[in-house]
Amino acid sequence: MILVIDAGNSETTVGVCDGLKVRERWRVATDHSRTPDEVYLTLVSLLAHGGKVRLKPKGAAIGSVVPALTAALAEACERITGKPTVVVDSNSDLPIRLDVDEPKTVGADRIINTLAASRLHKRDCIVVDLGTATTYDCITGDGRFIGGVIAPGVQIAAESLFRRTSKLAATELVPPKRAIGRRTDECIRSGVVLGAADAIDGLVRRIKAEWPTKTAPRVVATGGLATRFGDLCEEIDEVEPDLTLVGLAMAYQLLKK
Repeated sequence: MILVIDAGNSETTVGVCDGLKVRERWRVATDHSRTPDEVYLTLVSLLAHGGKVRLKPKGAAIGSVVPALTAALAEACERITGKPTVVVDSNSDLPIRLDVDEPKTVGADRIINTLAASRLHKRDCIVVDLGTATTYDCITGDGRFIGGVIAPGVQIAAESLFRRTSKLAATELVPPKRAIGRRTDECIRSGVVLGAADAIDGLVRRIKAEWPTKTAPRVVATGGLATRFGDLCEEIDEVEPDLTLVGLAMAYQLLKK
């Protein structure tokens, strides 16, 4: 078993993988100011209560878009496993070619997601990751990362609306039963949730129209809101909530070799 950590801007997902199977997963708030000791105690607590037996990972892999937290995570993981932590980034020797103008700026999460999608499906893929931002990452079946799209996340859009409109109260982002809302909360949910779903479909169609090969890419959704939009979006072929954790497990296996 290995410890896998996806450190995002808002949330950090911690998992334990047995091979490529995610055995346990937890989501905690990302705190940029945490020390290695604080991170260590958090991870130890999660592992101690991760099921019927205490989980004892033999290695760890991290994908982080929060540079201030990466070193603390790596140090805490090394204390737990007793082995150097694998940190995945644009310099990692993975079977992906970053065919973009500025390969060093590609985020770890985008590399990990496309690694997992291309190796699991063995075909061209678009990965839609619904997190703090909504990213659309494009990879060909032979492992060529050709770029993508980065858009504001659904939650960010909703929070911006609530902050800037004093008469609109925050509401839960669940799909409404109809597009025409008859109450204010229905109007908000229609605009935010259905608007986001249509934006996802629209951007995916634009990406497909520019696709460099004749093979239609498979569209895979992941991230915290993926399950919520899987049924709302016509262009999403499947939802894989643990894609990033599986990608980290893959990267660990490849880089340790």
